[in-house]
Amino acid sequence: MKSLLILGAGGFGHMIQEMAGILGYEKAVFLDDAVKGADVVGKCCDYRAFVKNYDTAVAALGDNGMRLYWTEKLMEAGYHVPPMIHPSAVVSPSAVIGNGTFVMQGAVVNTHTVVEHGVLINSGAVVDHDSYVGCGAHIGLNSVVKANCKIDSKRKVEAGEVVFSTRRKIDGVSSRDLEDALYAFGFGLQCSYVKPFGEGHINETYAVYMPTEDGDEFAYILQRVNNNVFKDPAGVMENIFGVTEYLRNVIREEGGDPDRETLSCIKTKTGCTYFEDSEGQPWRCYNYIPNSVCYQLVEEPEQFYQSGNSFGHFLKQLGNYPASSLKETIPDFHNTVKRFGNFQRALHRDIKNRAVTCRGEISFVLEREQDCGVLVQQQEEGILPLRVTHNDTKLNNILFDADTGKGLCIIDLDTIMPGLAANDFGDSIRFGAATAEEDEQNLDLVHFDISLYELYVKGYLEATKDVLTPEEVESLPWGARLMTLECGMRFLTDYLEGDTYFKTAYPEHNLVRARTQFRLVDEMEQQFDRMKEIVKKYCQN
Repeated sequence: MKSLLILGAGGFGHMIQEMAGILGYEKAVFLDDAVKGADVVGKCCDYRAFVKNYDTAVAALGDNGMRLYWTEKLMEAGYHVPPMIHPSAVVSPSAVIGNGTFVMQGAVVNTHTVVEHGVLINSGAVVDHDSYVGCGAHIGLNSVVKANCKIDSKRKVEAGEVVFSTRRKIDGVSSRDLEDALYAFGFGLQCSYVKPFGEGHINETYAVYMPTEDGDEFAYILQRVNNNVFKDPAGVMENIFGVTEYLRNVIREEGGDPDRETLSCIKTKTGCTYFEDSEGQPWRCYNYIPNSVCYQLVEEPEQFYQSGNSFGHFLKQLGNYPASSLKETIPDFHNTVKRFGNFQRALHRDIKNRAVTCRGEISFVLEREQDCGVLVQQQEEGILPLRVTHNDTKLNNILFDADTGKGLCIIDLDTIMPGLAANDFGDSIRFGAATAEEDEQNLDLVHFDISLYELYVKGYLEATKDVLTPEEVESLPWGARLMTLECGMRFLTDYLEGDTYFKTAYPEHNLVRARTQFRLVDEMEQQFDRMKEIVKKYCQN
């Protein structure tokens, strides 16, 4: 006969007696110190005497301490002390339910949750996935223990109470928003530490390290996007997910490795493309691509050739992507005419009284007003077609394979939008064909290196000469000249407006940046005929 010995003949005990009948026990009797009745066969202290007749026993006591105490006593005495799970309860196959634990009517225990021994999960309670419930705890009627929670031993969760995730200290986390983002993407319970990463001007970027058998591993890039710059984060992320998912298929068809040759974006645990923190700032996440390197400045000429080839190949890969489907996340981003208009407005307002400190730079821009319209006019007239363009094609937006030195993956896709091939080409030149960084204070070190320009042209046209129209090829030198002028204007505009766009390290930082760009423009103008000859040479090869 399948029989059960129940310690405790109170209301809870009688609920368990009823459950025992439903579970197939033919006989269920009690031990109780106060209650008498036909089915009370002794006192609790008599438990050892019944082990031969009732090999299965549970402690159905409402008090957490007493239930845990007697559950452990029964186990020590050699009883089989099973969990008692009501048929109407829903318990995941991956959940672990300890000895002498009760899961009552309509309760839910979700995936990978561990419930220790002597626990009471009362009617209608929910213990969500990946949680831990310590021995002797009581999860009250209709309460909710949310995912990734830890309930301490003998704790009582009151009826209807909601227990939120238990968080742990993560090394390197200095703000609640960063912590929230880590948990939003599912890293909070596992990651070893985080630390700042990269040298970008706009966004706030962190490296996320995860534990492995071989030690901590750099696994993810977590980035807080500057929504003062990118005012439509949903549009930005829609563009990025669309383009990277498209590229994965193209790369696979080419026989490449899509996990290394394009960014792999990660959604939040709720399936969103980004997480919005308490301040309304968006966060997004990518897989880190190991064994890759990023260069802030050309260290070997081959790197710039690879850069040209990589950005050219990127444009070619996206040749059939519907450019019209992309959101214009920063309207008129490379409309040099409107950038000039923004500069004029900033100069007129001069809200920081800085114009007096940069009269030479102001004159440099004003003298080139007519140049600003060269590419814009050709686009408006339909001479230059719109393509899917990156719009921020600096050398440091390419990952290189650390072993082969070849261009591997295009990164920083915030500004991917419809645009001109000349603009992408030109932005690469203005950054990579310079002999110094864009915030170099000693202008004697800043020059336009036409030999690097030639290497980039060679790499770029090898990838694109069968794709670009003759008019687009002819526009490339103008792209170099105007993107450099435009960038200098943007730095100078931001300086006049009080440094609200680019990150700065000191008050004159943006002015220094503008000066380096204008030095490059001046030298490009002096060598412009040679720049056009080089493009013609490699277009014909």
